[in-house]
This record gives sequence, structure tokens and C-alpha cells, in this order.
Amino acid sequence: MSLTELLLLGQEGDPKSERGVSCDGQLPSASDPKLVERAIKARASLGDQVMILGHHYQRDEVIDFADIRGDSFKLAQAAADNPEANYIIFCGVHFMAESADILTKSSQQIILPDLSAGCSMADMATAVQVNDCWAQLEKLNLTGKTTPITYMNSSAAIKAFTGKNGGAVCTSSNAERAMRWAFEKGEKILFLPDQHLGRNTAVLKLGLSLDDCVVWNPWKRNGGLTDEEVKKAKVILWRGHCSVHGRFSLDNIKDARSKLAGVKILVHPECQHEVVAAADVVGSTEMIIQTVQQSPAGSSWAIGTELNLVQRLANENPEKNVIFLDKTICYCSTMNRIDLPHLVWAMESLVAGKVVNQISVNPDTALHAKVALDRMLALP
Repeated sequence: MSLTELLLLGQEGDPKSERGVSCDGQLPSASDPKLVERAIKARASLGDQVMILGHHYQRDEVIDFADIRGDSFKLAQAAADNPEANYIIFCGVHFMAESADILTKSSQQIILPDLSAGCSMADMATAVQVNDCWAQLEKLNLTGKTTPITYMNSSAAIKAFTGKNGGAVCTSSNAERAMRWAFEKGEKILFLPDQHLGRNTAVLKLGLSLDDCVVWNPWKRNGGLTDEEVKKAKVILWRGHCSVHGRFSLDNIKDARSKLAGVKILVHPECQHEVVAAADVVGSTEMIIQTVQQSPAGSSWAIGTELNLVQRLANENPEKNVIFLDKTICYCSTMNRIDLPHLVWAMESLVAGKVVNQISVNPDTALHAKVALDRMLALP
């Protein structure tokens, strides 16, 4: 069994039940000169019974067919706000499609064009690992004073764990509110699964020190921490990260400033702490887009987020200087598994009366995950 399969077993059981074979081998060729024409025809045939959601990190060939583009939570909400659509084709990654399934009506079916489009960050925290961590905290009599907060970029199983144990989901834009709410409830936070968002929020927004935060490594006994370190910490950060945002460095920032006079550094809070601390502007995906759109003509931006989005911002704002912060080209590899051939295959299958790659979260998991999502929505 592969490492990926072992990780997935910690989420819901059999990995093949939701993230197995991506398709039946009938994908159209990427070089098919009629591929766009086929996509247009299939989309027209499906009409209002289908809604296509496109995450900002998708390639343009997919975004062109999206009814709505947005970040993960915005898209899941959009699906919930459109109960008339029988089918939701979610052009994103697995945890996003799960969230859409949790928030939509049972009669609506969520389709992920390629089941291999996962999220490495979400896979860094499995249900087995997180339950083991919670058991260790219980042995130290800390669970009663610890509130779990999980980032939206997590599996339904981790959201359900959070809901069961009095916690809430957060996004990159409301992480500060979620953590303040958690500290009103108790003394400690278990922040899952992105250590960088948790650390940046705790230190730069809440005023905690780096010493107030410890990192729980699920691959080490007791998280690689002593009992005293765990007891002393105010924020226990899970050892997870985004493979794209984690690449940006201080050297990237220095290089951008030396090459482009007056450039502003704009990064996502999933970046490493020293990068976020050195940036001029820090914000969620939606905030990054708004910042560039609302900036004056002639302004210069070096942006630390996924390359598809940066390129799109550059193309849509030609009167501004928009560059990618890193010198190395780096797309989100799993997000890019959703391509036009997979989208055409999913749409043409629906035209033929066949639902492919449906994402369905089991009812018990969905129930508790929705509790955590509802708590986020109720945050003051």
C-alpha cells in the first residue's frame, strides 16, 4: 500500500471509495483541436441543471467555463445558495468538494473532475493522527482547556473532529476571529493543519510570541514535544504546510525589491513567518485579488501565491506591474490535475446520463463537520 493510501485510510476508511480511479479511461485527448468546441456544446446541453465552480488557482482553460470563480469557502457557499442546480462540478481539490457536499442539499450531487486532485496540506493531518494527538492531550488533562480550530483546507474527517470537540473551522480571512473566539472559551488552541497560518495569526494578529507556539509533529512520539512544552504552549500548531506558499523566501523578497523599484510585496498568510513579517501586505486569496484590482495604475506588485492566479492578475490588470514573487515556476500540482479534458469528460458523461466522480461525505462525518462550519459562520 502506498503512503498516499495509508494517509487516506486515516480519513474515512477505504481510500478507493472517494479517491480511487480518476476516470474510466475515456478522457478526450488534450491535443484534440475540437476540445473547446466539445466543452461549449456539453455546457450548453446541461443548462441550469449544472453549476461549474472554478477555484482561483485553476488554469484559464478551466476558469473560462466556470459560472463562479472564488476561494474554497466562497465556492462551497455558492453551491449551497443555488439549490436548483442538480449537479455541481467543482473544479478545485477534494476537500473543497467535500465542503460543498456538506453544505448543499442531499438531492444535489458534487462532481470532482479528477479524483486525484487532492491537497497535500489537507493530507498532512489524518483522523487517526489527530485523534492520537487529542488522546495525548487528554492524558495531560488539557482537552478541557483546549479548543481545536481547523483551517478550511482540511478533510471532512478533520472538520468533523473539530465539530465534535467544541471547535470551529476558519478561513485565511477570519482566522484571527476564530482564534480570539477560541481563547474566550479556553486557554489553548490546537490549530490544524497549517502551522504557518496558525503561527502568523497568533503572533502578528493576536500579539502572542513565537515561544507561545509549539509544533506537533504527528510522526514523532508525543508530537516530538515534552509534556512541559505542551502544557506551557498557548497554541499547538500541527506540522502541516502548503507546498506552494511554503516555497517563498526572504531571498525572493530581497530579489524582487532590488529588481523593481517601489514594488509592494503581497503574500498569502500560508507563507512562512519570516516572509509574512517582511511583506507589505498580507491577505487571503480574495484579498490579494481585491488589493491588486483596487491599486492605482502604475503600481507594482510581487505576489506570493499560486502562479495561475498571479498570471491571471497580471493579464487582467495590464496597467499595473504584477510579477510572481518566486523565480522558479511553481503551480499547485494537485489543483492542476483538473484540466479541460477532465472537465469535458465530466460534462459529456452527464449529457449521456452518467454521473462520474461523485463526492459524498458519509452522514455522520457531514453532521459533525457542519457543526464546525456553522460555528465559523456564527463568529462575531
